[in-house]
Amino acid sequence: MKTNIYIVRHGQTEWNVLGRMQGHQDSPLTELGVQQATWLGEALQDKPIDIIYSSSSPRARRTAELIRDYSNHKQIDIVETDDFREINLGVWEGMTQDEIERLYSEQLHSFWKNPEKFAVEGSESYQQVYDRVRKKLLEIAREHEGKSILVTTHTVAVKLLMSYFEERPLPQLWELPYIHPACLCQVSLDGDTKEILLHADISHYKEATGEF
Repeated sequence: MKTNIYIVRHGQTEWNVLGRMQGHQDSPLTELGVQQATWLGEALQDKPIDIIYSSSSPRARRTAELIRDYSNHKQIDIVETDDFREINLGVWEGMTQDEIERLYSEQLHSFWKNPEKFAVEGSESYQQVYDRVRKKLLEIAREHEGKSILVTTHTVAVKLLMSYFEERPLPQLWELPYIHPACLCQVSLDGDTKEILLHADISHYKEATGEF
């Protein structure tokens, strides 16, 4: 039985606009972030969704609620899990990329260009995040085999989950496509067969937006 999985990044947040690293910290969705999630909910109105899983971060939970409500699936449960949280960025959390560039230029280069080598005080490695998000996704896919599942999560988590379906090596993680706020990935699992149906799709956007 094919299991259908929608994987969504949260909508734009206040810290996204300011260029601040969030990780396990949080900031509210902007007005545009709310709109992005609403657009996606409207685009999914005619799609079956059986259950929604969300990162326990409030920005992802809010995105899940907006998608659920605007897709006319208000009766569906939202299950929060720490396993779909963003990468823990340790001492970087709350800092801007400009500040990080001044203080941690070598580590910032690794973050984007050599993910397998990234580490700062208090952070997770990319491999640790890959292991937890992949394990959780396959666990819920088995639990809800043959169903349609929606997952709201974060940029690094989306990239790593899609790298599993693409069989993309970690050093190439940040190659395109860009993971826009509230973009939609759709994948299916059928036994050992993996298929990507959509990857970072933003066709539901009703106006141009900035890249945050």
